[in-house]
Amino acid sequence: MSNVRSELLEEKPFKLMVKLCVPAIIGMLVVGLYSFVDAVFVGQFVGPNAMGAVSVAYPFTLINNGIATLVGVGSASILSRAIGKKDNDTVDKVMGNLLVLITILSILITVIGITFTRQILSLSGATGEILDLAERYLKIIFVGSIFINFAQSANMVMRAEGLMKKAMFYMGIGAVVNIVLDLAVIATGKYSVEAAALTSIIAQIVQAVITFIYFAKKSKIVRFHRIRIEKAFLPQIFSVGLSAMLMQLMSLLQQTVMYNTAATYGNDAQIILIGAALRVQAFSFIPLWGMSQGLQPVVGTNYGAKQYGRVKKCTNTFILGAIALSLVFWIPIELAPKAVLSLFIKDTEIVSQGIFNFRLMYSVFPALGIMIMGLTFFQSIGKGGKASVLVLLRQIILFIPILLILPKYFGVIGIWAASPLTDGIILITTIILLITQYRNMGNEENLASKAQ
Repeated sequence: MSNVRSELLEEKPFKLMVKLCVPAIIGMLVVGLYSFVDAVFVGQFVGPNAMGAVSVAYPFTLINNGIATLVGVGSASILSRAIGKKDNDTVDKVMGNLLVLITILSILITVIGITFTRQILSLSGATGEILDLAERYLKIIFVGSIFINFAQSANMVMRAEGLMKKAMFYMGIGAVVNIVLDLAVIATGKYSVEAAALTSIIAQIVQAVITFIYFAKKSKIVRFHRIRIEKAFLPQIFSVGLSAMLMQLMSLLQQTVMYNTAATYGNDAQIILIGAALRVQAFSFIPLWGMSQGLQPVVGTNYGAKQYGRVKKCTNTFILGAIALSLVFWIPIELAPKAVLSLFIKDTEIVSQGIFNFRLMYSVFPALGIMIMGLTFFQSIGKGGKASVLVLLRQIILFIPILLILPKYFGVIGIWAASPLTDGIILITTIILLITQYRNMGNEENLASKAQ
């Protein structure tokens, strides 16, 4: 533990950012390939309705992401602060608690999800063939909930150890299995929405098994010791992890309302276009989340060690890095929206209808680097309430009213304008909250200096 801890506490911020974030970003991109590849392959080899179906189903797969994120981020925050404090007793309890929580919550998701799949999907406004295909896809995804949730949440704990390369490698194995299986099924000429779901689940099973073996036998810091619920952990996990989970689950609500609004003010073409745009958005978010995974152990460990000045310096460095990273996706999307949309949609007439709106939707994307790093900062120092405020404002309190109001006056374009307008307001809010927290930490640092 001492080598990891000393590196997080002493390494130069920029060097630390590069060392932690490159493997974390690659690893998160690999995870994103699961749904991204499904959408591309289905769109190219099955048809536009199948792509629309997978896109409509995608927000509901975020139920699993939400559970994995709740337990994973909460456990990672506890672990990184325990490493900073050299609290080995807490470290030894993390994985056993995670395993039990994930098992219980995943079983609930599987039972409820399979029972009410069609009713859940109907909330999106999907009908006919798109609804039927989406139901067939989503039921298979719900069957694999426990493997998806364990693989993802345990990987977050691995990253909290500072083992970004190992976490990336384990995720990479799953992604490669997924792509190889997809290509194998395509070669048979029998590719379908069911095949897309099955290949993803098999890949997640592979990742879950090798991750379990790692924490059971190979990890030098974090292993399975006591397989039980640690009641003392629950308030911390739910307070910190809740904001991260809300980001996933509120995305579900956000996207469901978008599809429903598109069905009201547009047509199937708009549903297909929004589905493609949201897939690109989800994929371009992933590197920023990867960078946030690099920031989490840095902030958590330094905050636990009461190095508040270093916490601020590292956070600012990561924010600048996140803005630069977002430009890698923003520039191609703004310059070549037609090429990006054509990855998912073969019908050129449908693609041409979405070019301007796609650009509009992405217009303020670079600012989201600040929001995501700010969100991770608050989660890492145990200020789950502030992180939850940002999530709720962005996903529900601001976005939903804006999304429902704008189309009444501007039609379909109002649906696409809702995201950049909301994100502009969230950017300002995030900066204000960060400045306030920095001042509070400065006061704590001054008090500590006087006490010495």
